[in-house]
This record gives sequence, C-alpha cells and structure tokens, in this order.
Amino acid sequence: MATTINADISTGGLIATGDSSGNLGLQSDGTTLATLSGSKVLFEAGISEEYVELTSSSNATTVNLNSATNFSHTLSEDTTFTFSNAAVSGRVSAFGLKIVQDSSGSGHTITWPSGSVYWAGGTAPTLTATASSVDQFVFYSHDAGTKWYGFVAGQNMAQPS
Repeated sequence: MATTINADISTGGLIATGDSSGNLGLQSDGTTLATLSGSKVLFEAGISEEYVELTSSSNATTVNLNSATNFSHTLSEDTTFTFSNAAVSGRVSAFGLKIVQDSSGSGHTITWPSGSVYWAGGTAPTLTATASSVDQFVFYSHDAGTKWYGFVAGQNMAQPS
C-alpha cells in the first residue's frame, strides 16, 4: 500500500510515495519514474542528463560536475582543464567530454589536470588537429577526484553530412 508523503502540483504533478517496506518512489501522472529501495535507486523510465557547452578564458577551462555530466568544448585556444566538484571518496563521478577543434585548423592542444588523469599506457592521447574535428573522451573517479581514469571513446569522429 503506497502512502503519499508529499505532493506538489506546481511541479507537474510529481508525487513522492512510501510503502511499508521503506521503499520511496517518485511518480508523475500515475507512472513510477524511480524507486529508492534500500541503497539502490531503480529508474523505471529513461534518464535525461544535462549537457553543457564549456568556454575557456585565459587558456583555462573548468569542468564543473555540479552543473552536468556531459560536456563539450570547441577549442579556440590551447587550454588547461580543471575538473571540479567530484563526488566524495567512495562515490563515483563520471562524465563525457566532446572536444571540437575550431574551424581555423590551428590544432589547439589540451593540458589535462596535472598528475591526476590516468590514461591507458600512461600517455594522454594526441588530439585530432584538423579543422572542426571531433574527439570524444570519458572520465571517472571514485576517490573525490584525486585520480581520474581517462578513456578515448572516439577520435576524428565523422560528422553527419
């Protein structure tokens, strides 16, 4: 038997529910979206995440994990990345980063956070340097951002015509 523990019509009819087993649920229009069962969140519908286009200033770019988990950055200058607001140690932070070279064909470069990004083979990948090229990366950390494991998801990605 579900018991409504909070209803807020102003948020589009979202209702939080609870049951005698201690499970908490989030419903919209009678459809369960997510359930908190013990220490697990069970998603019953698709997940939509925030996507942020980053900008650089004075050769510096910050990936702020409080704002999103999917990012893109069109390089207009060489830049040094900082990754901020990782989850606490014992929790996982993960994000995707799409890098686009600008249309000048200058082949801008990236300096990854010093001493904290670990790549396969111990060497950061070389960016595709041609105009408008796209490289895609994935990063994760489980120790509050002390170490980030970096992965190439794709390089020189073909653009749809």
